[in-house]
Amino acid sequence: MKINHIELNCRRNTSFGGELGADPVFIFFRTPVIYMENGQEMYTSDSSAVLLTSGYKSTFRPLKGKSVRYDLVSFRTSAADRQYIASMNLPLDRPVELKDDFVVSGALRSMRSQSMHRGRHFSEFMELSMRIIFIAISEAAESLPASPEEKIPRYAELKKLRTAIYDDPVNTWSIEEVCDDMQISRTYFHRLYFEAFGVTCRQDVIESRLLKAADLLKNTGKSVTEIAEACGYDSESYFMRQFKKHKECTPSEFRRRINSGEIS
Repeated sequence: MKINHIELNCRRNTSFGGELGADPVFIFFRTPVIYMENGQEMYTSDSSAVLLTSGYKSTFRPLKGKSVRYDLVSFRTSAADRQYIASMNLPLDRPVELKDDFVVSGALRSMRSQSMHRGRHFSEFMELSMRIIFIAISEAAESLPASPEEKIPRYAELKKLRTAIYDDPVNTWSIEEVCDDMQISRTYFHRLYFEAFGVTCRQDVIESRLLKAADLLKNTGKSVTEIAEACGYDSESYFMRQFKKHKECTPSEFRRRINSGEIS
């Protein structure tokens, strides 16, 4: 493993990452950072570390009004190095949060100090230091809590259903039909759904309809009766009771408060 350069205590107020070059790069973020993963914006809550593969294109950016502080090591790998990294099951191109960054920050300081005078065992020292860092990151990644996809059975199907509920709130959403499609019992379905999202499927159906109702109250001149029907309610009185229970005001009061600017 050949170390190209080491930079400590860097600070940026703008996005960076895609311009880091063709060689692999290790970055130790001392502050929270925002990044993209699978098309979603993610952020770290504290210090983190990331191993960027060759040709990494995405970017990292600071939280609004903040700057990113970080250390960086650019290096080249041999076939043996790449095999070692693969054996560690390191997450690539994705920051790993560090509960304790003592090992990583200490190794980087030692590497920077060693690079100043380049002793006889410089190359060996650098390679061993990077391996220590890789071990620390691997252990930190293994200690992370399992994602919903990993710990909740049928999570992908449940997430797809929840998205469909909010996309089509007027649908009756028969639990019996959903359970038949998934080939599971109602009891098991309700347990999985609540474990995945912290609410019941019925609560999501109600919330999706009330969100649609609030949007219609805000952006149209439709009557309460028309809105109740447009949101899948057969009974206007039931719609009004449910709206008041969840929004703490009647639909007409909600519209008045929206128009007066009391609520956004």
